[in-house]
Amino acid sequence: MNFDKITEADSKYDYLENKSINQLLEIINSEDQTVAICVKKEIPKINNLITKVVSQIEKGGRLFYIGSGTSGRLGVVDASECPPTFGVNHDLVIGIIAGGDKAIRKSIENAEDDLNQGWEDLLNYNVSSNDFVIGIAASGTTPYVIGALENCNTNKIPTGCITCNPGSPISLMSNYPIEVMVGPEVITGSSRMKAGTAQKLILNMISSTTMIKIGKVVGNKMVDMQLSNLKLVDRANKMVMNALNISSEDASKLLKKHKSVRLAIKNFKK
Repeated sequence: MNFDKITEADSKYDYLENKSINQLLEIINSEDQTVAICVKKEIPKINNLITKVVSQIEKGGRLFYIGSGTSGRLGVVDASECPPTFGVNHDLVIGIIAGGDKAIRKSIENAEDDLNQGWEDLLNYNVSSNDFVIGIAASGTTPYVIGALENCNTNKIPTGCITCNPGSPISLMSNYPIEVMVGPEVITGSSRMKAGTAQKLILNMISSTTMIKIGKVVGNKMVDMQLSNLKLVDRANKMVMNALNISSEDASKLLKKHKSVRLAIKNFKK
């Protein structure tokens, strides 16, 4: 297949090893500033994807991210942050990475080249047409992701993708493709840089907006967050105090009894 593989294009910077640390930082920062602008251009497509994700979840479905390397790790990170942030079950947003969880810390050789394993990994979660699967691959050519999306299409499971090359195989295979063209990397081919940043920004948008639309945020507050550490307990305490105009001591009592901001506010009796 012939398409413009921007992620592999030569950097516009050369002789990096001869530049000072400050020069390198200025170059990287200058390129990073372009990423959010590139993402903004894709907002209409991100909107369409999220609308379908919300619809699937409201029908009892789940959101899957699947990828390899940096792309897979970013999906796992975003999925793993949803339960503590929004109080959802761990099986609502699921991140899958080629090579399994051990690949989060250590690269697993050739894991991304298996055309069948992505689908097998999805089947381990009993993926169905109620769910939504997003393939993440900067190049758009990762066999692990391509195979997963191809089988999803065969089984009428709605799909999306996040890639940084236009007209790539996973874009053509996705119902809701997102193609964010960030251009060549400072270090040629190092898609953990701008491409990875773009993917993370889009994942933030997908998960955060989805959680807002399914009712996990009230006003601008994470009312269902898990009270899993002192920082979050303190934040929850202030949220309850401000919402109910009560003392810190009374807010603390309510939180200890009801275990969540939402329930503490809902069950408050003057």
